[in-house]
Amino acid sequence: MGGSQLNSQVFKRFRKRKSSLIGGVILLIYVLTALIGPLLCVYDPVAIDLPNKYQNPSFKHWLGTDNLGRDTLTRLVYGARVSLMMSVISVIIGSFIGVILGVLAGYYGGWIDSVISRTIDLILAFPGLLLAIAVVAILGSGIANTMAAIAFYSIPYVARLVRGLVISLKNTEFIQACKAIGASDFRIIVFHIIPNTMGQIIIDVTLSLGSAILTASSLSFLGLGVQPPNPEWGSMLSQAREVIRNTPIAALAPGFAITLVVLSFSLVGDGLRDALDPKLKNS
Repeated sequence: MGGSQLNSQVFKRFRKRKSSLIGGVILLIYVLTALIGPLLCVYDPVAIDLPNKYQNPSFKHWLGTDNLGRDTLTRLVYGARVSLMMSVISVIIGSFIGVILGVLAGYYGGWIDSVISRTIDLILAFPGLLLAIAVVAILGSGIANTMAAIAFYSIPYVARLVRGLVISLKNTEFIQACKAIGASDFRIIVFHIIPNTMGQIIIDVTLSLGSAILTASSLSFLGLGVQPPNPEWGSMLSQAREVIRNTPIAALAPGFAITLVVLSFSLVGDGLRDALDPKLKNS
């Protein structure tokens, strides 16, 4: 089956899930907002304007202003860029390391598998957010350390997934045939095993992006992540909780953004799981 034909079938299966399509549209808007939104904003996201603090939504400030008079919509747009940057970079780094560890454990087995698997089990014994808090507590707050925390707790999930896939693949006939003709382990891993695990890895990365945004927002909400005056949805929500009764929009705007984006990643991930399921490829 040709690559274009296979991609066409994958897309057809994906678009059968209307909820996943809606999630995909929302994520597209989110990415475009993060990339080009700041170029369209007329306000400075960190400029303080105390006389105009806690303004209600108006034509001048569509979502009102915060406790320092900063435009909420502008900070929401800039916060989208921060969240996207942190989640994408941290998940890619964590997934890359996780793939390497998972391949080594699954392909070679023995003591390598034992060491990696026991380490993964130890890390997975801690809840993800608690582990991220521990990492940030050790390294300190800030964007870079928040990304490091997210990347660290992303590693074991990908590693465990890839390990299981590699174990199921390494004894298949086509892998044994590659070994029989003298193909090196490196060639088998890079050109045969990893490509056959990419579908599941893509699904896991998509779901991890939503979790990464939620974790980053949680850390910022607790004061351990992105620090003021940098705009970030979790920190915006934390600052607004004290005035939620009088100015609910200040909390509702970032809270709704976090919920919508995380839910959209989940919907798209579910759609990709159905579309890339190997059992459905020949259906």
